[in-house]
Amino acid sequence: MEQSIQLFTRWLATEKGYSPHTVSGYHHDLVEFANSLQKEKSIDSVTSTEIRSFIVSLHRTNCAATVSRKLSALRTFFRYMRRVKVLLRDPLTGITGPKIGRSIPVFLTVDETFLLLDTPGAQDSYKARDEAMLEMLYSTGMRVSELVTRDLRDLDFNEEVLTVRGKGNKERLVPVGRPAMDAVRRWLPQREQLLAERAARGKPVDSEPLFLNGRGSRLTSRSVERMVRAYGERAGISQIVTPHALRHSFATHLLEMGADLRSVQELLGHASLSTTQRYTHLTLDHLSEVYDKAHPLAQQKKE
Repeated sequence: MEQSIQLFTRWLATEKGYSPHTVSGYHHDLVEFANSLQKEKSIDSVTSTEIRSFIVSLHRTNCAATVSRKLSALRTFFRYMRRVKVLLRDPLTGITGPKIGRSIPVFLTVDETFLLLDTPGAQDSYKARDEAMLEMLYSTGMRVSELVTRDLRDLDFNEEVLTVRGKGNKERLVPVGRPAMDAVRRWLPQREQLLAERAARGKPVDSEPLFLNGRGSRLTSRSVERMVRAYGERAGISQIVTPHALRHSFATHLLEMGADLRSVQELLGHASLSTTQRYTHLTLDHLSEVYDKAHPLAQQKKE
């Protein structure tokens, strides 16, 4: 079982191009299943009954969405085992996951977004960098993992487009708005200063990353998440603000202003249009609200 898991995770990393974080998640879920078995077993001796027992045990301590995710990891794993001829049958055949509600993405209004973008002040040591990151997140709709892995060479200052490598190492070009481009230009002098200070301390210098931390090295996703949340609290926004909320805001505001769904799908880097379609629920709510406020017949009904 352990060898099969290692083979599978190696395939995810090398063939599918999944990020280390994603591969680690799959590995954790599969090891959890392997540990649930009463004894060390070969992959071809795993039964449907054992898988069902594992799923039942998960429901005691996990929500439906987590159970569904872990079951999806098992399903992908066993399908791969059949593909490479390690298994002749799929023990998950006939096993269905729990029903989970369709979650509505958390997003900011346009006014809240602009308030957030204006929050970094002169008292912030890395005001220029933080402004540039907030502007880039909202201007491009990219994931926080995509932001922190961007290099300076990925940004075309002439064409004002950014090369983004998303899930599965798929590459896409995303236009960058003028405010975001200007914010990046304001950040570049401090970026050079941080690199110079790192070199002066005798530390190895990586001049590739677009955004750096105070030590002159590449930022992590967690650092950006903490920064965005702190600025959201300072701006007085009632909900917790995350980089993903800015991604949702990007998509929602585009659709509200008339962008077509397929274009938004390309900008977000979604493999499936169905993933993008969840934003239509938000825009329909917005349209209904506009209708109720403006249409004469809607006004008459209220009266």
